[in-house]
Amino acid sequence: MKKNKYTFIDLFSGCGGLSLGFEMSGFTGILAIDNWKDALNTYAYNRTDAKTLCGDLATIDPYKVKEEYGISDIDVIIGGPPCQGFSVAGKRIIEDERNKLYKAFVNFVDCFHPHAFVMENVPNILSIGGGIVKDSIIKDFEQLGYKVSVQVITASDYGVPQNRRRAVFVGLADGRDFVFPEPYMQDKITSFEALSDLTEESIPNGSPYPTEAKSDFQLYARKCSLGVYNHEITMHNEKTKEIIAMVPDGGNYKDLPNDLQQTRKVHIAWTRLCSTKPSITIDTGHRHHFHYKWNRIPTVRESARLQSFPDDFIFQCSKTSQYKQVGNAVPPLMAKAIAQQLSNMLWQEEK
Repeated sequence: MKKNKYTFIDLFSGCGGLSLGFEMSGFTGILAIDNWKDALNTYAYNRTDAKTLCGDLATIDPYKVKEEYGISDIDVIIGGPPCQGFSVAGKRIIEDERNKLYKAFVNFVDCFHPHAFVMENVPNILSIGGGIVKDSIIKDFEQLGYKVSVQVITASDYGVPQNRRRAVFVGLADGRDFVFPEPYMQDKITSFEALSDLTEESIPNGSPYPTEAKSDFQLYARKCSLGVYNHEITMHNEKTKEIIAMVPDGGNYKDLPNDLQQTRKVHIAWTRLCSTKPSITIDTGHRHHFHYKWNRIPTVRESARLQSFPDDFIFQCSKTSQYKQVGNAVPPLMAKAIAQQLSNMLWQEEK
C-alpha cells in the first residue's frame, strides 16, 4: 500500500525552496539543517511544527542527529551542498577542506540509507576536470548501493518564470534509473505574467492586492495569501535611475552610450528583465538586474515570484538577507516536478 506521506531531510536547506517543492508533492519534512540562522528563521516561519538545526554540516554527526531527533526511518534526503571545494589536478581531485560539505551529504545518506536522494548543484559541476568530479560523485553514491542518474534541467520548463539551470543528481536504492520529468511548459511563463500585478512603489506588508490577478501564474502565487508581503522597493540615486531608464525592456549595458557601458565591471550589469520571456537567473542581491518596466531592481517579492515562491511564503530578517535567501533557493515548482516524479517511482516500488 502506498504511504500517506513520504518523509525527507533537507541538508543545506536555506529558506526551503527545495523543501517547499517536495511539500507541494505530498512529502513531509522531518528536519532542515543549515548554518545560516536567517534562512532557518524563514524556513520555520513558513511551516507549522518545522524542526530546524543550525550548525556546520562539516562537523555534524548524522548518527547523533538520528538519535537526538528520534529519526528511525527516512524516505529521501535532499539538498544542495556547496561544491566550491572541488579542484582538479591531472586526473584526480585535490583534497580541499570545503569538500567536507559535500562529504557530509554522502555521510548522511550512508547513515540513514533512504530510498532515494536528490542533490542539486550548479551545471558546471558536470564539466569540472573533464567530468572527473561528476564521475567521483556518482562513484561515492554507487559504493553506498545507489543507482545514480544526473541531468541538467531548466526551471522554466516546469512553470517557473526564470531560465535557471541546475544539475540534479538522483539516486535510487532499488537499482532503477530515475526518469527525469519531461518539460511540460511549451509556453514559458514570462516576467510580465509573473510581476505585472505588483506596483512600482512599495506596498506595506499585509496590504490587499492593488489590482486583480492578470495571469494564471499570478492566481497560483496569490492562492493562499492574505495580502502582499516583502514588496519594499529599493531607492536608487537619480544618476542610477537615469542610466536604468536608457535600457529598453530586455536590454543590457550594450544599449547604453559608450561612456556609460563600463560604469559597472560585470557583463550582466544594467540588464533589464524581458517582459516577454522568463527572467534570467535571479542572483542574491547584487543589484545588476532591473525590472522590465520600472527603473529599479525587483523587490524581494518580485524576485520570489520569479523563483516561483507563492505569495504566502514570507521572508524574514533584513531586506539584504531576504534577497540572499531568495537568490540561493531552488525554485519550488522545479523541485515539485522532481518530487512528483520521485513520489510516483517510490509508489511503484511499493506495489
